[in-house]
This record gives sequence, structure tokens and C-alpha cells, in this order.
Amino acid sequence: MSSQLKVSYINTKAREGHTVTKTYPVLGMTCAACAVSTESILKAQEGVADAAVNFATASVKVEYDPAVINPEGMKSALQMIGYDLIAGDDDDILEQADNEQANRLKKLKNKTILAWVFAVPLGVISMLFMELPFSNWIQWALSTPILLVFGKQFYVNAWKQLRNRKANMDTLVALSTGIAYAFSIFNTLFPEFWHSRGLHAHVYFEAAAFIIAFILLGKLLEERARASTSSAIKKLMGLSPKTVRIIAASGEETEVPASLVKPGDTVVVRPGEKIPVDGEVLEGASWVDESMISGEPLPAEKQKGDSVYAGTVNQKGSFRFRALKVGSETVLAQIIKMVQEAQGSKAPVQQLVDKIAGIFVPVVVGISLLTFAAWVTLGGENAVVQGLLAMVTVLVIACPCALGLATPTAIMVGVGKGAENGILIKDAESLEKAHRINAVILDKTGTITEGKPEVTGLIWQEDLSDGDRHRLSSVLLAMEARSEHPLAEAVVRYMQREGTAPAALDHFESITGNGIEAHDGNFTYLAGRATFLQERGVSIPLSLQHKAEALQQQAKTVIWFAAGNRAAAILAIEDQVKPTSAQAVEALHNMGIEVYMLTGDNPQTAEAVARKAGIRHYRAGVMPAEKAEFVQSLQSQGKLVAMAGDGINDAHALAQADVSIAMGRGTDIAMDVAKMTLISSDLLQIPKAIRLSRQTVRLIRQNLFWAFIYNLIGIPVAAGILYPLTGFLLDPMLAGAAMALSSVSVVSNSLRLKFRRLSYT
Repeated sequence: MSSQLKVSYINTKAREGHTVTKTYPVLGMTCAACAVSTESILKAQEGVADAAVNFATASVKVEYDPAVINPEGMKSALQMIGYDLIAGDDDDILEQADNEQANRLKKLKNKTILAWVFAVPLGVISMLFMELPFSNWIQWALSTPILLVFGKQFYVNAWKQLRNRKANMDTLVALSTGIAYAFSIFNTLFPEFWHSRGLHAHVYFEAAAFIIAFILLGKLLEERARASTSSAIKKLMGLSPKTVRIIAASGEETEVPASLVKPGDTVVVRPGEKIPVDGEVLEGASWVDESMISGEPLPAEKQKGDSVYAGTVNQKGSFRFRALKVGSETVLAQIIKMVQEAQGSKAPVQQLVDKIAGIFVPVVVGISLLTFAAWVTLGGENAVVQGLLAMVTVLVIACPCALGLATPTAIMVGVGKGAENGILIKDAESLEKAHRINAVILDKTGTITEGKPEVTGLIWQEDLSDGDRHRLSSVLLAMEARSEHPLAEAVVRYMQREGTAPAALDHFESITGNGIEAHDGNFTYLAGRATFLQERGVSIPLSLQHKAEALQQQAKTVIWFAAGNRAAAILAIEDQVKPTSAQAVEALHNMGIEVYMLTGDNPQTAEAVARKAGIRHYRAGVMPAEKAEFVQSLQSQGKLVAMAGDGINDAHALAQADVSIAMGRGTDIAMDVAKMTLISSDLLQIPKAIRLSRQTVRLIRQNLFWAFIYNLIGIPVAAGILYPLTGFLLDPMLAGAAMALSSVSVVSNSLRLKFRRLSYT
């Protein structure tokens, strides 16, 4: 692990000379209640001044006195309640976390597959072959591995929670499945107990097994969504080269590790290399791809006195520069730090089911015990038997299956529907949040525009003949084909599409920062800026001058072409607005969502693009940190903000936004940081994604409503509330069927989304 990672990932500082603050990965947290348990246990340890758990990043920031407690002590405390903390050398901590996560995901996948392998035949037997000889024994054999092997962690964690007087979803799963399983074993071994009392000995092995199988599947999906949490940070850090060439005191060129570069050192950069630190050019000239900083697709020209930044890529030239900012002070290191801080500041997912689990479990247990006591007291003949049956029925019918499935099934269908429509959604939190978006921020280049400059027109001097234009087109193509200027590729593509063939030239020269010059015999041709032509004594006709000014008012870049001492043509180049951008902006406005555009480009270009896209609010000349600050300013106004971008320069703002959206043709880092990725880079996908979120959240609310109603009605009926009035007492088998039916209804309701058409309007 590099020194930068130590700074950004393990933030250590002394406080009042006694305590230090460190951030450690935490393993085993499965819900928001787990985060609360982890935090409370650590705070209770002697020597720990404070602890803050971030469920989204699976980490805990602990302030502690190393003279009283060490990381191993905190690790042991967490292991007592079923969690774990990765403590060790700073250099190994991220690698350990990645390895642990990969191993946990692999084990969970295997458990889930095997659980379903046993659950499916168990379900078939319990529904269709109940009268089969030894049916109960076969069901017992099939359910035992599911509960005691594949679902073992639910019982282990529930026991650890109980010892610390806590409860979570593991407690509810373990209690309900354990009671159903144990009751079924009793009925299998001692059916005469019920037969002698005129009752049938029903078993509920399949109910217990399917609950475990469903919960394992939900946990697997959650783990997969969180598997790539730290990949964006690693890729950002990979932008810095490991070694650097510096000029030693002797004047010789020496290769040293990047971490040894000091401010004031002279660094050598060759064509195609990444710039290792921030600095100022001393000699030489080149073009540098700074898209990670500015977001603009065109490389920036660099000459003596210009600034260069770590992580940017040198193009074709070579130069030397003086190192000014190194290590954690570089712009790249600051982006890394800011992205991590923004990710770490995310609030944990507060799932409703997890919130109520701590209350639901003791309430259900209390109701079941109260039910048994009431029957024993008031039930009369066979009161103990009927009370026991009623108690078990309450525990069976209160199984959390419907509650547990309410959210994940809707999310699964919603995510699948998004994938079918080219919208990749990384986690449930973003899909749930997106329905409340009321502000969308768009990057300009590559998001609203194509991200690639194109020639939009070639305008010739009016008095040139067709033959002259054809001949000069061949010369222009030959010149641009040999040019290193970033815009030359756009000119070449345009001329080749027009069917032009390059001419033969006697001489070619690139004049850095101005243009290019070529000779054919004694005749001179020039291409570049207007000032370049004027310096060479080229006359510019007023008609072309007026047309060039009109094009510049439209935020287009103009390249001049001269033959001899007279301007012959101008080329208009622009990064064109995507055909669907204006439609997408209009659709967002119609949904009551404000749209903002942020760009590192100049105000003239920003205004032109905003006008074409129908955007009312925009800012130009914005740096990466300022984009994130703008997101924060909107959030401080109470807005729920979505950010869409495609570049490394958008990474910090994407991490800061409530919902982050990456354009599919953008950088890997933007897509890693973002929670949603639009495969087609079509802005119309954004209103589609928001509508998908609204439909999914509507389903979740419906599912939770019916799940709660089921428990609200089912538990009193199971307890026997209707018995005094109607003589009706719910059979445990019917309770199991009702539980299964509630699950089927939740899943069926979620599947309705699969057959709906997803539209942006």
C-alpha cells in the first residue's frame, strides 16, 4: 500500500496527547441494526472515547487510548457478538479487507446454491407427497442441512446477540425457524401425543427451510452490490506512476520511486508517460491530456511556465518541469481524499424491516407466551395442548418471510428491469433514493455533448472555383494528417468522409501553439489561428471574417486555411450536443426536477450548449472540487441531488451526490464511484431511471403494507382471538400455508413491474 493510501484510508491523528483516531473495516454487518450494535459495543469498551460506524462503507472510525485498549481488543469485543474487525499493519489492511470480502462472498454463494438444492425437493414433497411413507422423516432429512449447516450463522449470531441483550433480523429468523423445526421434530418422533388427543401431528420443515433459503439469497444479492466499494480508490491511485525520472545534482537523469520526489526537483516527462506530481514546465513543449482535471476531451498545450498535474497524460512532446506539490498535496491526491471522504459520509441504509426487528421480535415472543398463558388459564379441557398449538402457530405465522421479501423482491425486479433498458444499478439505496430526486446536475462534455470534436462545416472563399477547392482540399487533408494538434483528427475524419485524397507536400512544419505550415514547390500553405495567418502577412477577406465571428458566437472553434498570401477557407469545429439531450432536459423539467449544467469550459461555450439543451441554470470554468461544493450547496437547501458525469474530474461530485450516475462511455473510475451507469450514454435514460425508482418504491410500499397487514391480522387470529366468538382456532398447518401465501403475494406483486413498459415521459 502506498503512502497516499495510508493518509487517505487510515486517518491517524493524536488528540490531547492521549487518544488516536483510526478507521478499520468491519465484517459481518448485514443490516442497520448491526451497525448500531457494533457502535454500542465499541463505545462500551474501556479506553474507547468514541466510535462511529458507517454501514455503507462497512467501516468504523474509532477514537481510543492505545495505552488502555488496542485494535485486537476491539476485534475480540466485536467477535463476541458475531462481527469482526480487520486490524493489523496499515500496509495490509485494505488487502485483508478485500480478501475477507471475496471469501465471504464465495462462501455465501455456495451456501445459497446448496440451500436451494435441498429446499426445492423439500417443497415438492411437502405439497404433493405428504402421504408418502416416511414423508416426515424425508422432510426432516432435507431440512436439517439447510438450517444447521447452510443457515448456521443465523443461530450463532442470534445467540451472540441474545447474550448481549440485543436483537436483530438474525434473532427473528433463528427463533421462528427454530421453533417450527423443533416442533416438527417432536411431531415426527411422537405423533401419538397428538393422535391420542384427537389431533393430527403436522410438520413445518418446509416453512423453516424456505425462510433460510430466501434470506440467504437476499444476503447474497446485498453482498454482491457492496463488493466493489474500494475499487474506485484503487484505480484513482493507479493513475500515479510508480517511478519518476529526475535530474540529479550531477546533471544526470536518474530514475527514483515517485514517493521520493521532493518539491523543487526537476522531473523529466517523455511522450505517452503519466505526470507523477504537480509542477511548472521549465523547458520543452507538449500537449497534455488533462481530462481527469478539466473534463474536457481536448489535450491542453503546455509551454514554459505552464502548470502540470499528477495523473495527467503527456501526449507527443517531451519536457522538463519543476515539482511543486508532491504526495498528498497533489490535485490527484486531493481528489482521492475527497472521493473517499464523500463516500464515507454516506448515511447507512435504514431499512424499515431492520428498524422494527428489535421491537418485532420481543413483541412476537411476548404475544406467544401471553397466548399460552391465556389458554392455560381460560382454555378449559385440553387447555395446555391448545395453548401450545396456539403459541407455536403465533410463532409460525409471525415468520419474517413476507417482511424479509417485501423490499428485496421489488429491488430485484427493479434492477432487472433497469438492466433490460440499459440502466445498470449498483445498489438498492440509490434505486430507492432516486424517486425523491428534485435536482439533477449534468456535466457538459460527454454527458450533454458527444465528448468528441467534429467538423460541422468547411466554408470556402466565394471566388474560388470548384477545381481550386478540390485541389486545396487535398492539400489541407495532407497537412492535417501530419499534424499533432488534437483537432487535426476531426479535420481528417471530415475530409475523408468527403472522399478527399491527400496531396503530396515537399515540406511540413508544426509551429507549436499557432498552427502548421506546408510547401508545395514555392507555394506556401498555412493552417491554424487567425493571428498566425496575420503574422505571416496573409490577408483575410471580410466575408470570411464575418462568418468566422458568427461561428465563434455559436461557441464553435474556427481553424483558418490559407493558400499563398490569402485566406482560402475556414473550418468550424464543435463538440456537438447529443440529439436526445434537449428531450431529456425537457422530460426532467416536466417531472418537476431542476436541471443544472457544470463545466470546466469557457462561459461562451457553456452558454451555447445550455441554450441548445434547454438548460436554465449553468456554471462555467468549474474545477472538480467546486463541482462537489455545488452539490453540497444544493443539498444544504434541502434538495435531493443526482449528479451525472463521465470523467475522473466528476468522481468527487459523483461520490458527494445523493444519487450518482455515470455515462457508459466514460472513465472506469466515474463508473466505479457512481451507483448507476447508463450503458448508452443517452440522457433520456435519466428520467427513465427516476420513473423506474418511483415504480419500484411504490411496489416496496405496497409489499410492506401487505406484509404488515398480514402480521397485524394473522397474529391475533393465530392466538385464538376468534375462538370465543366463532369457535375457530387456526391450525398450525394453515398458519404455515398463510405464511407461504403472504410470501407468494409479495413476490407476485413485485413481478408486475417486469411487464410494465419503461418510458421517459
